Amino acid sequence: QVQLVESGGGLVQAGGSLGLSCATSGRTFSNYHIAWFRQAPGKEREFVAGFTWSGGSRYYADSVKGRFTISRDNAKNTVYLHMNSLKPEDTAVYYCAAKPGFWSREVRRYDYWGQGTQVTVSS
Repeated sequence: QVQLVESGGGLVQAGGSLGLSCATSGRTFSNYHIAWFRQAPGKEREFVAGFTWSGGSRYYADSVKGRFTISRDNAKNTVYLHMNSLKPEDTAVYYCAAKPGFWSREVRRYDYWGQGTQVTVSS
């Protein structure tokens, strides 16, 4: 069983920065790909950033490339999403998710989800 717990959301002004954390269960890094998704009100959940279980490849949505950075701390079994130059359109509930097997950006491919954390960017 994989457990994911997000934290770090909040309210920030446009142009500001915010960091999210996702605490994972112990064996997640060695067997699962990890990704961040977000869902804005009235919109579908979308891929934001992720890395393969080996950590060798990292992927970003075009909308956040150059502004967001995904990282991890193996010793703490924690995944981070560092968000810079935030825009009002980044406002959403952010989720981390995990899946075994092949890498994917598709929401429907992910088996395990955290409860989400709200990020609100004011203009």
